[in-house]
Amino acid sequence: MPSTDLLPSLLFKINENQLALEAAIMELTTWVEQRGATDVAENVRSALDVIDRNEEFIKMTLAVMMTPE
Repeated sequence: MPSTDLLPSLLFKINENQLALEAAIMELTTWVEQRGATDVAENVRSALDVIDRNEEFIKMTLAVMMTPE
């Protein structure tokens, strides 16, 4: 199997890992916020907005890459 055939699967797994890390970080953010560190929680959520903004593009690109020619 050519290595280029593995690229879409690799990118999918990297994206899946990224979303799992985002979910874990959000759990920790909620925990931190409940303990009074609202500024920290707000900063973390702002940083994680990048993942949300890029998610649709990543999904669309993966769909295109995985479509048979």
